Amino acid sequence: MDEGDFAGLGALFADATFAGSTSASGRHAVEKMFRDTLIVYEDGTPRTKHVTSNIAIEVDEVAGTAGSHSYVTVLQALPDFALQPIAAGRYHDRFECRDGHWRFVERNVRIDLVGDVSRHLRPAAGP
Repeated sequence: MDEGDFAGLGALFADATFAGSTSASGRHAVEKMFRDTLIVYEDGTPRTKHVTSNIAIEVDEVAGTAGSHSYVTVLQALPDFALQPIAAGRYHDRFECRDGHWRFVERNVRIDLVGDVSRHLRPAAGP
């Protein structure tokens, strides 16, 4: 996301659901959701860094499933917008192992704190 690679993000969630303030399932829907939601600048990026921390992962190798939860802090900087946190929350993820490869099943994003997202989200997207 931070590199503006929405096609790559769609591929990461090709068989999964990305749920937050809006929800999308599958490669094309996830890619479209981010293209429609985020403001992209001249360098092709949203000028953000998503910092993920306190990651806890639980794996059930027999079932071929896993879950994780973590914190996320979103930072943004622009020439006229000093580096600052613009959002903070939690990721709740589910994974499955299919054909020997782990993949996302679902990412549920819960944003707890919202700062100035006026230069990150398109107006219709909301916080």
